[in-house]
Amino acid sequence: MPSSNRRTLLGAAAVGASGLVSFEHIAEAAQEAAANDHGKPGEGGFGRQAVQLPAGAKVAYHDPKDVAAMPDFRFSLDGNVPKITSGGWAKEATVHQFPISKGIAGVHMFLNPGASRELHWHAIAAEWAFVISGRCQTMVLEPSGASEINNYMPGDLWYFQKGHGHSIQTIGNEPCHFILSFDNGAFSEHGTFSITDWMDVTPKDMLAKEFGVPRDIFDAFPKGETYIQAGPVIPVSDAMDAPWPRESTHKFRLLQDRRAVRDFEGGQFYLATIEEFPASKTMSGGIMVMKPGEMRKLHWNVNANEWHYYLKGKGQVAMFGSGGRGKVAEFSPGDVAYIPMGFGHAIRNTGTEDLEMVQTWDNPLFEEIDLDRWIAASPRYLLQNNFAGVSPDNIGKLKQG
Repeated sequence: MPSSNRRTLLGAAAVGASGLVSFEHIAEAAQEAAANDHGKPGEGGFGRQAVQLPAGAKVAYHDPKDVAAMPDFRFSLDGNVPKITSGGWAKEATVHQFPISKGIAGVHMFLNPGASRELHWHAIAAEWAFVISGRCQTMVLEPSGASEINNYMPGDLWYFQKGHGHSIQTIGNEPCHFILSFDNGAFSEHGTFSITDWMDVTPKDMLAKEFGVPRDIFDAFPKGETYIQAGPVIPVSDAMDAPWPRESTHKFRLLQDRRAVRDFEGGQFYLATIEEFPASKTMSGGIMVMKPGEMRKLHWNVNANEWHYYLKGKGQVAMFGSGGRGKVAEFSPGDVAYIPMGFGHAIRNTGTEDLEMVQTWDNPLFEEIDLDRWIAASPRYLLQNNFAGVSPDNIGKLKQG
């Protein structure tokens, strides 16, 4: 994607001594359950009153009686009920809990030291991840038989294709937090194909034949899915690292790779598309930091849905859905937002500290158009026609803005 087509923003970065975003606060922010009452479903919307059309008149795309209807696009991921097992927990936001999110599902996962998210695969979705805090290791196997083992730190990304077998395990003495995003809103992390579940329901004589061992050794295997299994701590020094044997590694060091940095006046955005992260074949993603009072300008996504997880600060998103429909929602740490492809929107920092959010798109090379650039590229006489009643001087100010 050309740099001129990248996400533009106005804001300020929280930059550490190394020149990279500091994540010391993230673990605390991620643990805050978003228990605030954000209003009843449907509140916060705005829309023009429907106008009764003459008999036989037709309006494309929208029923004029429904112009004020706008779906909720905020969901409290960290306020959702977790799935808890011996080694940690996971909270999810799928289309079943968050109906607007048809294209992308998300998960906040926590692994205790020594715990592992067991070997598993996803039948209907690829997985994109951002590490918030702690360290972990992943293992992935593709159909060709090639495999990779990688170690991760805060700010790193991974991506696994749909159907590829993989696992996640904490390394070191600290727990590990990460955000997962999937390119299918119907995908549930609680319904994956897990190795313990599979082996438990498979006849022991088949397992014995598969591995060439006596059937009775499977008597001691777990009964049912372990999901996130507790275990002894793996020291970082003992965690083997076996990188992919070619360039398309499943690991990307988002906060360390200068190719991902987008410097803007007062802010930074770290973005990995397929150009920077070739393994990420169906998704793009990164982290945006915005200064108090600043705004990501009005724009729309041409070829992708957009998903946010709020790490720090307070934000506001205004969304436009055509047909006179619009809605504004407030966001705090632990909340997620979903912007359908083509819907106009803007993001503003309404708090007193930097706003930080993880963002993903379900396209490896997403495209967008900014409102101010659209106006600047349009002839004055066209704008004068579209905005009938606005003075030429004010039209000129819009074009120069």
